[in-house]
Amino acid sequence: MPRRHLRMTGPADTPLGASLRELRTELGLSDDFPPEVLAEAAQAVKDPAVPAHEDATDLPLFTIDPPASADLDQAMYLQRRRRGYRVHYAVADVAAFVRPGGALDTEAHRRVTTLYFPDGRVPLHPTLLSEGAAGLLPGQTRPAVLWRIDLDTEGAAVVTSVRRALVRSHAKLDHAGVQRQIDTDTAEEPLALLRDIGRLREEQEVARGGISLNVPEQEIVERDGGYGLEYRAPLPADGWNAQISLLTGMAAARLMTETGTGVLRTLPVAPDGAVARLRRSAEALHIDWPHHFPYAQVVRSLDPRKANHAAFLQECTTLLRGAGYTVFEHGELPTPAVHAAVADLYTHCTAPLRRLVDRYTAELCLAAVADQDPPEWVRAALPGLPKEMADGARRANTVERECVDLVEAALLKDRIGEIFDAYVVDVSEQEPTTGTVHIDDLAVVARIDGGDTKLPLGQRLQVRLDRADPGSAKVLFAPA
Repeated sequence: MPRRHLRMTGPADTPLGASLRELRTELGLSDDFPPEVLAEAAQAVKDPAVPAHEDATDLPLFTIDPPASADLDQAMYLQRRRRGYRVHYAVADVAAFVRPGGALDTEAHRRVTTLYFPDGRVPLHPTLLSEGAAGLLPGQTRPAVLWRIDLDTEGAAVVTSVRRALVRSHAKLDHAGVQRQIDTDTAEEPLALLRDIGRLREEQEVARGGISLNVPEQEIVERDGGYGLEYRAPLPADGWNAQISLLTGMAAARLMTETGTGVLRTLPVAPDGAVARLRRSAEALHIDWPHHFPYAQVVRSLDPRKANHAAFLQECTTLLRGAGYTVFEHGELPTPAVHAAVADLYTHCTAPLRRLVDRYTAELCLAAVADQDPPEWVRAALPGLPKEMADGARRANTVERECVDLVEAALLKDRIGEIFDAYVVDVSEQEPTTGTVHIDDLAVVARIDGGDTKLPLGQRLQVRLDRADPGSAKVLFAPA
């Protein structure tokens, strides 16, 4: 999970837009694909390798994504059963277009994930696939991996099946529109059930001790000839939608563990020291955390519309830093096997247009349901997937860190020497004179160098802006 969701709106021909494009070049990242990859993608569009897809185009599926999104991985249709609910969840079948060992496959293994910048992205697959033939665009028949998960009246999964199918999305919805329809009771039942099922799944999450971090997005806005940052709190519909994806990832993990071969998304329980540090950050940000309250209960009490709560939610993501991918075979589950934040077995399987590993987990689950051995190309790739995904995560973290630095430098470049009220929300364990501060009046969390002074974690501090250089993309504060 990224620590910072930065989004830039407005024209691209701004100084900040130019700096972000230069950053792509500096990091060696390009939207362009090699000619052989584009040629193979074009051929795959003309002649996809569609292996025995059933016809499920009668399901009136719909997608829920940000308005500008064009790489649509998932579509859903929700039904009420006599004793519970049924979730139909279609996931783009990328394997229908990517030949194992081919140029597309090789390039996907090199890129690993889609990389997100405030003003755009560097995609995992060519856009003629991710935004075209492979995406679940409305009104288009597409190959998909189609999940059907039956829930009981309390929202617990009772039966899971998955198969290849041809599907057709009937509508492209966005979170704000979905929230509006549900709040005004104008949503038809398949959409209205998103609230009912989402809330039940949230209750299931609480019961098993899991936690979802609804980290606010930060929007970059032009203001008086400069830039500003504003938090955008996630809507309830964002969380309900995420619960359907989590449900599917948990169901996929169960299928793989039952057959003894798979890839899990794992996260060890955070050490006491990390939680203690987070508690001090909460104190600095005036977050009420009674001594007897568990971390998950505190997070669920937060209001991401409040700036200090939003900043604390970003700090909470530090407890997710140990997340990784673990391959298991021959029925020998890893230790730990669960994802501590999910509080259950879990895997990634719902975003194959944007994440490499999801193509493999889909094949493993299809094989599990069919009581067949996984394809050889899947087995051959399994040992290397954890390292590939870890390398991709490090690259994504670098992009995120550099983008945050650049945006904050652009925001603050004319305020060098000014004094700000701040809270010390993190201090390096190796170098206790360096850390990060949250600036009261700005949606900014930036680096601070205390020089010879040890920084007081969890305390209020007046700081001076010493550096804000968009050219070097660095912001640095010092104690005032």
